[in-house]
Amino acid sequence: MPKIYEMPPHLADLIAAGEVVERPASVVKELCENSIDAGAKSVTVEIQGGGMSFIRVTDNGCGMAPEDAKIAFLRHATSKLRDERGLEAIATLGFRGEALAAISSVSRVELTTKEREAETGTRVELEAGKTVSFEAAGCPDGTTMIVKNLFFNTPARLKYLKNDKAEGAAVTVAVTRLCLSHPEISIRYIKDGREEIHTPGDGKTESAVYAVLGRDAAKSLLKTEGESGGIFVRGYVSAPVGARGNRSWQFFFINGRFVRSRVLQAALEQAYKNSLFTGRFPACVLEIDMSYSKVDVNVHPAKLEVRFSDERAVFDAVYWAVRGALETESAPAELPISRSTASAVRSGLSDAAPSQGFSKPASGGASFTAKPREDFFKSVSADEFRSGFGGGFKRAETGGAERSLNDVFRPAAREQERLEMPPVKPAAAPDWTPDEPIAETREERPWRYVGETLNTYLIVEKGTSVFLIDKHAAHERVLFDKLKEKGWRPEGQLLMTPVIVNVGEETAAIIAGSAELLGEYGFEIDDFGGGAAAIRQIPQDLDISEPEALIEELAGILSSGGRRELSELRDDIMHTVACKAAIKAGTRSEPASVTGLIDKVMSGEVRYCPHGRPVMMELTKYQLDKGFKRV
Repeated sequence: MPKIYEMPPHLADLIAAGEVVERPASVVKELCENSIDAGAKSVTVEIQGGGMSFIRVTDNGCGMAPEDAKIAFLRHATSKLRDERGLEAIATLGFRGEALAAISSVSRVELTTKEREAETGTRVELEAGKTVSFEAAGCPDGTTMIVKNLFFNTPARLKYLKNDKAEGAAVTVAVTRLCLSHPEISIRYIKDGREEIHTPGDGKTESAVYAVLGRDAAKSLLKTEGESGGIFVRGYVSAPVGARGNRSWQFFFINGRFVRSRVLQAALEQAYKNSLFTGRFPACVLEIDMSYSKVDVNVHPAKLEVRFSDERAVFDAVYWAVRGALETESAPAELPISRSTASAVRSGLSDAAPSQGFSKPASGGASFTAKPREDFFKSVSADEFRSGFGGGFKRAETGGAERSLNDVFRPAAREQERLEMPPVKPAAAPDWTPDEPIAETREERPWRYVGETLNTYLIVEKGTSVFLIDKHAAHERVLFDKLKEKGWRPEGQLLMTPVIVNVGEETAAIIAGSAELLGEYGFEIDDFGGGAAAIRQIPQDLDISEPEALIEELAGILSSGGRRELSELRDDIMHTVACKAAIKAGTRSEPASVTGLIDKVMSGEVRYCPHGRPVMMELTKYQLDKGFKRV
């Protein structure tokens, strides 16, 4: 058995750094959390080269005294935890004292800091965890931390990082979470010399949502609030029509801390049950305030995961808050949960009287109260609201009349308008009268087309059997095989006007970073800035009616590309192209347009879709007779 020996301090520091500092985004997160814990009201984040070459975080917090700055970079040095009792109710974002030690051990760090009442500040320089200089310096109140050449002394870690654009997008995501969780702090984010985000710091979540996610997102989200068993929930959720192709816009905050939680995710998505299409996910910005003693944040090195003492209570609180927002489908009145009430809840004062607008459960059961505010969208015209969704709604002219949110989303009215739209006659259609015979050149086939049901399944009769054909799945297979015959190189078609889609920084960066690969398959998609992507070219015959879903699906495929063979990646991209170009289920098809498709299915040429699902179901005469008790 190998001998046991004590690990050298430098090696232990590098291992610890691997748990805390995964990439530049981890550094930004830890430094910003320290600024928030220091009471800062303004934080500025600057990065260059995706954060690999340069990161600077400046705040106007309490600053540090010289003696504190001297030991701040030692492992487990912290001002936030004194004894084991503090672990029972952690109220700060950081508490382990590992962040600064981990960051400094794999980079070159420069710290300048000054307390408000002090005449001079302190400047400290470190390289690979060792102090290079320590001196007095003139500087403003607060703290500025500069991190350069991240992972310069650990090349093995460096090679696993992505390109600058992808790493910069990850930093943007980290800053986005901080902005949404702390709207009371003005956060400014500068990437490669350009300001990307600047929140006002007015304490309003809606202001942070507008500044970070954009105008369209701010208009499409519904306010929600609720309380159950001393757990307060407030924030925003998307209307069902605003669902997205992935979960990247699901933001959960427990007592001001961003977390990933299956409990919260399940509660959110359960509230949308039977309201969303398969593969669509709700967006949310939800703040959950609860007693610090009822949540354990000390279960993950980066503090991204938490454990609840009563998962069912948390699930119920989130579920009923979201359900209330969806059932009203209008924004509630101003949120009655004040910051002071939230602070009292976190500190464990669960018996404090709830604010106006909430109802306390009489016997431990869940309760929810939401107040609709009917005038929330009255100032938004139908055209303006429609443009906020990229022109996705088609409505009859209303003479400039303004509509409320319920008017815009009323399904019955929307369907009625669709049915009333006059049909467009093709310009080249020949004139004919019922008395004139129509020339038929089709050959006799061994099957008979009966019709279509549910605008999805083609009904075909052959011999003593009836066949149901999934037209979308069958057409998808035909297109997929056609692409294979072309050597996986579909012809591209330039769009007359680029389609701009807001998909978020992370998704846009993934797409832009794979521009060359996508170009091989007929796509030309650029990073448009601000989390938007510009679609300039698509494969021939591809449907561009759902551009956001298309880009999010492609990004999902590309983000997992590093773990798969190129052939698998190619197949998945072609699956997406074939799926988006195929006949859509839910739309009626003319008999002439599906004849060739039926031929391929009935001949056995097409049996399964590219994903392996069958495209046809057979019902024999015997099965029908047996079902009707004729045999």
